[in-house]
Amino acid sequence: MIKSRELESIIAGMPYFLPENLLSLGFKRHHLNMVLSRLKKRGDVVLLKRGMYVSVEYLNKVKRSGEYNKYLEMISGVLYSPSYLSLEYVLNEYNILSEASFSFSLVSNKKTFEMRNDLGLFRYRSIKESLFTGFKVIRKGDFLIYKATPAKALFDFLYFRKNIITGDDFLESFRINKEAMKASDLKEFKRYILISNNKRMKEIGKFYAH
Repeated sequence: MIKSRELESIIAGMPYFLPENLLSLGFKRHHLNMVLSRLKKRGDVVLLKRGMYVSVEYLNKVKRSGEYNKYLEMISGVLYSPSYLSLEYVLNEYNILSEASFSFSLVSNKKTFEMRNDLGLFRYRSIKESLFTGFKVIRKGDFLIYKATPAKALFDFLYFRKNIITGDDFLESFRINKEAMKASDLKEFKRYILISNNKRMKEIGKFYAH
């Protein structure tokens, strides 16, 4: 039977783990639960969500290497999948939106969901299947990150607010920096409006056409 110290060494190299992943290593279920409970009480593992953990040693390692934010971007897509980073988070990254974002904002084709753990606040907005597009899989070091293009992040941001937008003054209040977007971004943005086939989005799109 694998000892607790061996388990700690194994999970120290894993970006996240589920107890089910470790059963194949020779642990009995009740012994595994007992060891994880002890590690949790000691503060050696962090509960990401029910049934999913990461070791503090692993987190410290990515912090020391300067990869922590990349790790958070990756794990945000794992916690509630399928999903991709978008909305305020991506708009801030590209200086399209000046308003600071203090959470990870994502879009999913599953129901709207919010999760908070020791790593931060993760918000997921639900979008219909035909609009679950416009994101790229980006490799950053060891991590694969699902992230919207600037154009899709802007579309998503406005799409979820379309029913409260009453006119150009309202759109101006968002203080969206159109200058930070390239002509190709605006062209792509208009493509998502066509896909949505939504009257309100077509009206909103006119504001960004000039």
